[in-house]
Amino acid sequence: MRDWDKEKRAEDPDTDGEELVRLARDWDWHVRRGVAMNPAAPLDILEALAGDRVAWVREAVAASPRADREILDILSEDGDGFVRAAVANNLNTSPKVLEALADDETMDFDYSLSKNRYIVMEAAAKNPNAPAEVVRTLSEHAEEGVRSAAVSNPNVPKDVLSRRKTDLSWSVRRGVARSPASTTDILDHLAADRIQDVRAAVASNPKTPASALASLAADRDVEIRAAVASNPGADAETLALLSRDWAWKVRETVAKNPSAPEGVVRALAGDSDQSVGKAARGRLAKDPQPSGL
Repeated sequence: MRDWDKEKRAEDPDTDGEELVRLARDWDWHVRRGVAMNPAAPLDILEALAGDRVAWVREAVAASPRADREILDILSEDGDGFVRAAVANNLNTSPKVLEALADDETMDFDYSLSKNRYIVMEAAAKNPNAPAEVVRTLSEHAEEGVRSAAVSNPNVPKDVLSRRKTDLSWSVRRGVARSPASTTDILDHLAADRIQDVRAAVASNPKTPASALASLAADRDVEIRAAVASNPGADAETLALLSRDWAWKVRETVAKNPSAPEGVVRALAGDSDQSVGKAARGRLAKDPQPSGL
């Protein structure tokens, strides 16, 4: 039977070092994993648990933000794919190890998508420490999940985003639309995408130019118009237009937008919908003279 109290102590960052040493040697792997997950676990304990016989314990070590490169180097060659995926996902993992893991073809079935996914490759593709050439190579992978992961990397090269803006997979194009590295030309292009989720990502991106946001403000989808209404890059004319939208959710979002003109916010304070009026009055109470003038 699992000892839940012992597991709780194993995961508690306030548990003293001597007890953590004892818990790291516990017969129950759930307790040992709890120690590995503890954000205060000393490095010497993590080093010992990196050699644990149970893969779930080693996986927890590989995911620990306290694991150093020496531990991660060792676990990158672990026989369990989930352990290697955790290494690939760790922000302490070296570029050299990520380059090696980028060739790892371990797959796992994703029940939410009803398909197999390259769990190690995807993790390596997203890691900010991955070399640019690794991200570029994985962005050309045959599997859309790997390409989506590559374009989500915060350091993705701009030429990769430019090529992938016309990707056959809408999930990849959505990733490009979400990227803070996307240029205005790329976002302008994706603002006209036929897929709703892609346009919604463009509408939410703070780098999207005001002209594209003005176009999306006329979109038939409420969620997209609401995303435009929340974007601080939307100009006064666009926000004024959306403040008269038939959907209360859009008008409420305009009232909360820090870029909304004072006159628009004051008008919304008297909106017939309670949620909209409350949002506008709350905004005025905090800032009697909204900045978006």
